[in-house]
Amino acid sequence: MAQWEKLRQLESVYLTQVDELYDGDAFPMDVRHYLAHWIEGQDWDRAARDHDVAMLLFQVLLENLDIQHSRFVQGGESFLLQHNIRRFKQSFQRYQEEPYNLANIIQWFLVKEKEILQNAELAEQVQLLQVQQSPMETDSQRNIERKMTDLKNKVQCMEHTVKCLEEQQDEFDFKYQTHNMEGTTNEAEKTEQMKVLQALLNRLDASRKSMLSGMGVLLDGVEELLCVLVREELVQWQRRQQKACIGAPDSTCLDQLEKWFTTEAECLFQVRKFLKKLEELMGKVTYDQDPVKKQKPALQKRVDSLLTSLLKSAFVVETQPSMPQGKGPLVLRTNLQFSVKTRFLVKFPELNHAMKVNVSMDREAPLVKGYRRFNVLGTSSKALNMAESMSGGMVADFRHLTLKEQKSGGGGKGIHDLSLSVTEELHIINFNTEFLLHDMSVSLETSSLPVVIISNSSQQQSAWASILWFNMLCLEPKNLLFFANCPAATWPQLGEMLSWQFLSSTTRGLESNQLDMIAHKLFGKQQSYDACNISWTKFSKENVPNTNFTFWVWFDGILFMVKSHLENLWKDGYKLFMDKTLLKKKQRGTFLLRFSESIRDGGITFSWVDYSPTGEPDVRSVQPFTKVDLGQIPFHEIIRNFQILEEENVPENPLLFLYPDTPKVEAFGKYYTEKSGGTGCVNTLEAKSPMYSDTVECEGSGPMNPRYGLAGEAFGESPSLPVNHQSTKSL
Repeated sequence: MAQWEKLRQLESVYLTQVDELYDGDAFPMDVRHYLAHWIEGQDWDRAARDHDVAMLLFQVLLENLDIQHSRFVQGGESFLLQHNIRRFKQSFQRYQEEPYNLANIIQWFLVKEKEILQNAELAEQVQLLQVQQSPMETDSQRNIERKMTDLKNKVQCMEHTVKCLEEQQDEFDFKYQTHNMEGTTNEAEKTEQMKVLQALLNRLDASRKSMLSGMGVLLDGVEELLCVLVREELVQWQRRQQKACIGAPDSTCLDQLEKWFTTEAECLFQVRKFLKKLEELMGKVTYDQDPVKKQKPALQKRVDSLLTSLLKSAFVVETQPSMPQGKGPLVLRTNLQFSVKTRFLVKFPELNHAMKVNVSMDREAPLVKGYRRFNVLGTSSKALNMAESMSGGMVADFRHLTLKEQKSGGGGKGIHDLSLSVTEELHIINFNTEFLLHDMSVSLETSSLPVVIISNSSQQQSAWASILWFNMLCLEPKNLLFFANCPAATWPQLGEMLSWQFLSSTTRGLESNQLDMIAHKLFGKQQSYDACNISWTKFSKENVPNTNFTFWVWFDGILFMVKSHLENLWKDGYKLFMDKTLLKKKQRGTFLLRFSESIRDGGITFSWVDYSPTGEPDVRSVQPFTKVDLGQIPFHEIIRNFQILEEENVPENPLLFLYPDTPKVEAFGKYYTEKSGGTGCVNTLEAKSPMYSDTVECEGSGPMNPRYGLAGEAFGESPSLPVNHQSTKSL
């Protein structure tokens, strides 16, 4: 069933998510609906990288809109539908010069649709299995829950105490007023009444002291909990969010924190009510050494201070700034829309739509020479409300913001004479609002994680490297000069982050042996890589030896190749980071798959083992296939139909067993598009002389085809020199 049809059949809660997804103007739902079949049949990912493909799809899209318009006219559809289709076509004309931007946007929407479908399918499976979707509680969370319950119980008890205190005071006040009105002259009765009144006053004084003492104890508990929430739980969530931004599978759900913050805020507002009640009672009855008169101001100051601290900490950025067509969050491009969502963790229904959030930019910009300044354009003011959150949280979801560089004020002299590239220049987006409730007024501020702002899509790869490095290492979210004195990363840190890139893109991370191969490439052969460090310069600025590209460019190219052309193989657990020397003790025809070290945008090859007449292992390789090759023929079909011409020009497929010993058909048969190989996908390497071997170097009878010849390149090794031989490749 088509993806769009599946979406339309979801339950209302997920249909709401689809409505929210298409709420903006980036890509109209009408176009998605009426051109659903055609849209889902196109390779938008490739179009986002290839201008010619993007232009072709752009033109076909406009033609399809014309065809749909004609259908509406012929079918007598409403004038409004005809008008909308014409308007959408006119709107798309803005992508005439850069059609790949539109391809990026469409691809992003299709990915988000898949995420909604996956969430719906997961929820359905969980419901069928009758498994509760709740994360395992940690000891810390259980401890907080216990203390929260204790705090709520104390507040309830204090509420009862206040009522009892009021009744005591009413009793004393009634008898005191009665005594004054009766005005008895009997000294004995007068003395007896005064004793009773004194006893009542003493009891009232003791109750007031007890209640004030209880408030102090209660606030001690509130303060202890507040420290745990703000200094531990919130900080841990912020760190999880940082890591999640760069691919870590960490939960960033705020529902539990919202529950705790709201509970604590409710308790503090209750204490403020109790103090106000005490002030009212003191206005009716007071006396020398009244404890309320002495202690209430300090308690009031303390509860207001705690509440202010809680409210200020409760305003957060729930979803960091991101563009639909970006490599990841926190990389923004000028003049292109991005979205960001703030959330207030104190969930009071009476605040719904009452707090307006305003967006600003670079209020604390560093004084660095050449540091750019930007204006935030679009709907930069929104009210916190519960309608824009699936969980009913208080959020302000900004979906249509853009950045424009200031033509004046930037690039001036600064106190720091630093040299930062555009993709090392960090900026912060600020948010502020005003809390006003029950005569409590507090100004609230929060800010995004640092973003990198680019002006051209060619800067995305480098910008994303900066975001990865910052959020992997920096624990100070406002350190805008991080790259002025950039720390090195340990191999465990870097390896984990690299694994996250695969995990977030393909749902399968890197295994330990694969990480060891990458570490070997970076640091050479080591007994242990745990103590190895890599600098920012070596990661993203210095070229890998004997190449014209950096380690990050190489790694990102491989990641892109896997995601675009090898995702099924990767998800199914096939090992693609391997050393061909593993083949020397395997049976003839055993082969393994390897990524190329010498191709900038990613390349993949295979090596197989044969044996000489003397029994010596002879490991052979083909020149790596690039994303261009795999865009024409799937890799599994290349493996399936690969042939070499042996003696007497007899074609033979030397690939028999996938390492370590799986028959090729068993390993790759499920990917084949037909039951038998076709003539259109045959890759033939003719070699009249023996082919290049890792152990014996032979002379061939002709020049090597530079694109489809043999290469002795192994992962973790320097590329071998090509040998002369004849080779052809028929597609």
